[in-house]
Amino acid sequence: MRHRKVGRQLRRTSEQRLALMKNLAKALIERGAIETTEAKAKELRPFIEKLITKAKTGTLHNRRLAGTKVPHRATADKLFQEVGPRFATRKGGYTRILKTGHRKGDGAEMARIELVPTEG
Repeated sequence: MRHRKVGRQLRRTSEQRLALMKNLAKALIERGAIETTEAKAKELRPFIEKLITKAKTGTLHNRRLAGTKVPHRATADKLFQEVGPRFATRKGGYTRILKTGHRKGDGAEMARIELVPTEG
């Protein structure tokens, strides 16, 4: 039974999954959009949206909490100085996932995850 088992394993251990999410989040914050497999994009969405919600307030406690998920100082600074204020008036839904077809090598379903543009 898989009661209360949330999320995908992605054929990785929990430490490897966390490292993967940290690196994907870092890339998304730095670039604004990345292309990855659909399963990874769907797992990244709640991870990054929680970080952006913390970045909206910008308190020291939230900065330290986000620092555990994004250990790169420059990326964390960009999250709190640019990305957080950009979505200050938005209640949620900071990311968008667009399916882009199948990967040529193994046929994996690919997707592009990006930060949504802000109005105004």
